[in-house]
Amino acid sequence: MEKEKAFLLWFDQLERKDVAIAGGKSSSLGELTSHVDVPVPYGFATTACAYRYFFEKTGLYEKIKSLIAGLDVDNSAQLREVCAKVRQAIMDEEMPQDLQDLIAEAYKELGEKVGQADPFVAVRSSATAEDLPDASFAGQQDTYLNVKGAETIVAKVKECYASCFTDRAVYYREKQGFDHLDVALSAAVQMMVFSKAAGVMFTVNVATGDDKNILIEGAWGLGEYVVQGTVTPDNYTVNKETCAIVEKNVNAQDVKLIRKADGDCEEVVVPLDEQNEQKLTDEQIKQLAECAKKIEAHYGCYMDMEWGVDERDNKVYILQARPETVWSRRNKENGAPKEEKKVTTDRKVIVKGLPASPGNVAGRVHVILDPSHIDEFKEGEILVTEMTAPDWVPAMKKAKAIVTDSGGMTCHASIVSRELGIPCIVGTKSRGEAATTTIPDGIDVTIDATHGVVYEGIIEEPKAEQPAQQVVAAAEYFPPTGTKIYMNLGDPELAEKYANLPCDGIGLMREEFIWTTYIHEHPLYLIKIGQPEKVVDQLAEGIRQVCQAMAPRPVTLRFSDFKSSEYRDLKGGDEFEPNEPSALLGWRGASRYYDPKYIEAFKLECMAVRKVREEFGLKNLNVMIPFCRNVEECEKVTKIMADCGLSRGKDFKVWLMAEIPSNIILADQFNKFVDGYSIGSNDLTMLVLGCDRDNDTVSHIYDERNLAVRRAIRHLIEVAHKDGKTVSICGQAPSVYPEFCEFLIKSGIDSMSVNPDTVKFTKKLAAQIEQRIMMDALTGKGRQEVEDLNW
Repeated sequence: MEKEKAFLLWFDQLERKDVAIAGGKSSSLGELTSHVDVPVPYGFATTACAYRYFFEKTGLYEKIKSLIAGLDVDNSAQLREVCAKVRQAIMDEEMPQDLQDLIAEAYKELGEKVGQADPFVAVRSSATAEDLPDASFAGQQDTYLNVKGAETIVAKVKECYASCFTDRAVYYREKQGFDHLDVALSAAVQMMVFSKAAGVMFTVNVATGDDKNILIEGAWGLGEYVVQGTVTPDNYTVNKETCAIVEKNVNAQDVKLIRKADGDCEEVVVPLDEQNEQKLTDEQIKQLAECAKKIEAHYGCYMDMEWGVDERDNKVYILQARPETVWSRRNKENGAPKEEKKVTTDRKVIVKGLPASPGNVAGRVHVILDPSHIDEFKEGEILVTEMTAPDWVPAMKKAKAIVTDSGGMTCHASIVSRELGIPCIVGTKSRGEAATTTIPDGIDVTIDATHGVVYEGIIEEPKAEQPAQQVVAAAEYFPPTGTKIYMNLGDPELAEKYANLPCDGIGLMREEFIWTTYIHEHPLYLIKIGQPEKVVDQLAEGIRQVCQAMAPRPVTLRFSDFKSSEYRDLKGGDEFEPNEPSALLGWRGASRYYDPKYIEAFKLECMAVRKVREEFGLKNLNVMIPFCRNVEECEKVTKIMADCGLSRGKDFKVWLMAEIPSNIILADQFNKFVDGYSIGSNDLTMLVLGCDRDNDTVSHIYDERNLAVRRAIRHLIEVAHKDGKTVSICGQAPSVYPEFCEFLIKSGIDSMSVNPDTVKFTKKLAAQIEQRIMMDALTGKGRQEVEDLNW
């Protein structure tokens, strides 16, 4: 009874069962402080009893009851007007003096406990109905950061009380069936963490419901910009069982919210040398994951947490924790929902963004930039706005899908969208174009929120998939291999058919197939007649089919490698192609790309790649430069690519076909411009042995297993690995000659790319060879190399 009558309690006096006393946030902070071994900034909380005392002493209950009588929360204009009057009524009343004195005294005592006079604190609202496992009130009341001084704290507590009647809070309570006058509010006064980095953390993947990993999002500065969706945070995925970092996606950040030395907060520009840096160290990521595991284990459900790293000591703190509400319910009742896949042959991308809440829908766009126009929004429309902040909940409830300019995967807008089951794409501005300025109001669009893409028009329904072959592939076991087994592919229409093969991706996608099957015309001819977009669109569509079918596995596209005679066969090619006596060794590969006669055509290829990666959002696409004779050519080509927006980076790799002896001999210099090599064993064998592979007269000499060829390959692997480059091979030799496959694996090759019909065989062969190598190392009785393979 003493607890229930208290006006103020310290965190170590509170437990999670005290929601009715101190609200969800305050009781959870108490639970963490008292029962979970994680670092939590200390503090105290005013109670629901104090809130009710203030309202009773000032007569606010009667005033509010009168103001909200007959309120229709679906009438947006009325909702705004009434809520504004209620908040003003609360702010106009003076807090009872005894309650003011109690808060001031506790603030002074907090300073004494932590050894700081007038410490900086955060004042967080905590409603008695929030953070329940079946209803999330996250972000519906206000938080005030970096405040100090007893008078200021008292004022902020009263502002928290007023925030109990924001438009979004009143709307949400009404829809959840909570009585507005039964809900009370606690204010948690918590030591301020001087966050140099902060963010959110989930023990379940909030986009898919997968609970094997912990999802962490972080940005520079205070965490409000992550929650509000102002910046696009880093994403870190950590294995829940081992705490090993599974994936890191580092996003550029140009602004951050920081605390001011004398109080309050301000937005500043992130220094250029920090904008692209990882926001957390790997050790800090693992520390947070350990905290998340402890919190989830203690609560017994998926958890949603906020954290900060203090700039003064680099210590990680848990700022709050609450049950995650969406997947806790879905996974318990129904299991994770299956996503529908839509495959189309003609699609025009308008914008792209982050896939915050999965789903595919089509409908009419309604662009709204100001909350005053929410009442114009109609049921079933697609909401497009600058930021899907909590104030937009009334419109979100009616929306078929949501698209915003700003936001991250775990901002409040994303969380609410998932809870409502609405497909949502956020952060379009960070991916190129702002949705509000790019998508015209009133047009029909198709939303692919599974991949974060908005298409113009209504995309037709796909044909039903035939799963018969999938069952057979799934039933067959393929042992894991350290050597990745990629697949060669030409026809994009075969991608879906072969997607279930046990390959690690596409090691060689031949662009030429798209030209001869879909485009048919010479690129320079299309430029001449004013139809260059045909090249970009047709190439992009063919590449998209493969990347989408294989995602998230990587796809490596080899830029065009026609010989002049083959180009001449395309419509209009006669005008642009020379007659070469030996086209195989003539104007092909890299030598075309920078040539003034062809450079504009090559730029179209680059534009197609960029369209797939940026407009379609398929970042698993990488590229490969074929037949590059010298280092200068490689430098010129990569510069043209960079000028076209294709710069090498963490999620975009540029490979070089190693098929000319110069690629091997000068690998130490080629290393500066590429991320790896794919050995084209056909051309390499031909050029090492001086043997035309198309000439039957000398075909008996042509053999990839020749010692000269093998020495060249081993040398390339050694030189590439010294600079951290990877090496693959895309010829047929590994699947045709088991002993050649063994040679490659023993030489340390990173991957092998083979034709679809040999993927299974090569996968099993590689596993056997790797096991044999381990056995030989264990027994010390393995077969010795009888030939000297060192160059």
